[in-house]
Amino acid sequence: MTARQYRSHRGLLAAFDTFDAPRAAFDAIIVPTGRPAPYLRQAIAAAREHDVFLLLLCSRRSTISSAVLEAKGAGVRALAIDIDQVDPGLVPPFATDQLLRETRFRRPTDTSFKRNLGLLIAALAGWQRILFLDDDIDLPDTADLGVAAGLLGEFPVVGLANAGMPDNSVVCHAIRDVGQAQDTFIGGGALAVGEAAFGSFFPNIYNEDWFFLLDGRDLRPSAVTGLAVQKRYDPYRDARRARGEELGDTLAEGVFGLFDSHLGLMHADERYWREFFADRRRIIRETIALVQRSKIEAGLRARMVDSLRAAIGRSELITPELCTRYLRAWQADCVRWRRRITELRRDHGGSGVEQAVGVLGLPSFAHAGVDVRVSTGRRRSAAPVARV
Repeated sequence: MTARQYRSHRGLLAAFDTFDAPRAAFDAIIVPTGRPAPYLRQAIAAAREHDVFLLLLCSRRSTISSAVLEAKGAGVRALAIDIDQVDPGLVPPFATDQLLRETRFRRPTDTSFKRNLGLLIAALAGWQRILFLDDDIDLPDTADLGVAAGLLGEFPVVGLANAGMPDNSVVCHAIRDVGQAQDTFIGGGALAVGEAAFGSFFPNIYNEDWFFLLDGRDLRPSAVTGLAVQKRYDPYRDARRARGEELGDTLAEGVFGLFDSHLGLMHADERYWREFFADRRRIIRETIALVQRSKIEAGLRARMVDSLRAAIGRSELITPELCTRYLRAWQADCVRWRRRITELRRDHGGSGVEQAVGVLGLPSFAHAGVDVRVSTGRRRSAAPVARV
């Protein structure tokens, strides 16, 4: 077996032109947001145009009161939840978290938790089609959403094609920026999810959305259509970004490389990872050399080299044994998550979003409807929701 990092995984996706695909409606758009309310305007506009419920999962610089008032001003039905006040125990304790918790590979972000909470609410509410949409994504043509929703009749997950700032890791950005071939893939920034995929979860690791596309063993049938534009940012501003991405990027690229080679997860043994490490580290070192010889502006060139050196320094700490242990823990987590979803559906499923909020005991929320009250009480028990 020859393990290598592929520059494109597009061959794993079914691609559809928006003119040829069926159309349907979403039950909800779910936005994991950490930015001020004006960043929600694209999601709000899409929800208004398609008359879709908007679920806003807020933390950091996003407050539930400002988020829901932004939606209210546009006449959009919305629920905003303060993630900082949500009991972490709503999501099952994952073995993957435990494996990394006391290590330098721990990832201190809440994006995966937000998306998993969105899945729990969707399952309880009886939703069948949802769209995850990040707050740094623009939609050039919101009609693409109807196409993505329509394709969920055949595919459990459908991504909008990436445009604007490429949705890549720092390492892959650098590969592209020195003139080498480097493609993008679908991701959680603009991802349509059907009810059949609610049994997948987002592990707390970089490229968590790539793991969501899997069913525990193989890639779920997945499609790409339409267009989503990610806002620009500087991937080299802080070398810690590359360092924090390296484990997740290595695992995801390694796993998807197996699929590109028409192999499966059973081949991801320690021998495979040793071969894959050699190829990935070769690519990073060659990219560093290309950056150093390039005519890229001196300041940017220095930041690129610092980031790539941070990535390979972290890579040297990743072992084949860690990768195999992580994948075993992740597969156990897949079972744990499916059990959680099955139990919730059996006991409480299909009763609407307000009932879902009550069942989960979500403590702090704001709700926008026709008659709007905004509740921002900070308590651990379930709270009433203003009815539309």
